[in-house]
This record gives sequence, C-alpha cells and structure tokens, in this order.
Amino acid sequence: MDTTHLRIEGMSCAHCVRAITDALEAVPSVREARVDLAGGTAEIDHDGVERARLEDAVEEAGYRVAG
Repeated sequence: MDTTHLRIEGMSCAHCVRAITDALEAVPSVREARVDLAGGTAEIDHDGVERARLEDAVEEAGYRVAG
C-alpha cells in the first residue's frame, strides 16, 4: 500500500472536507482518504494510484492542490 500527501487550497468548512474525501475515495484503488481542514492537507492510502489522478479528483471536486 502507498500513501500520498496533498496540500489542498480552498477548503473552508466540514462540507469541503466531506466533498474532497468522497472525491478521493471514489478513485479506484483508494483505500482511505483523511482530509484535515485545519492543516489544509489530505493523506490518501491507495494501491498504486498515480498522484496526478488524485490531484484530478480534488480539482474535479472544485478545490486546488498546492505545489
């Protein structure tokens, strides 16, 4: 299992956290996504998913990946 860390911009509430979590966990082979509103981060456990696919999922949910 792999873990990817993303910095996410544009989150402001619990709804944002849920939307990003749902978007990431909908990506095939993602086991779990932990999104931290205060830290502006996401930690994603997955089986070999490319970082770009995870970033796309966040952006499709309406948020930005920093860096």
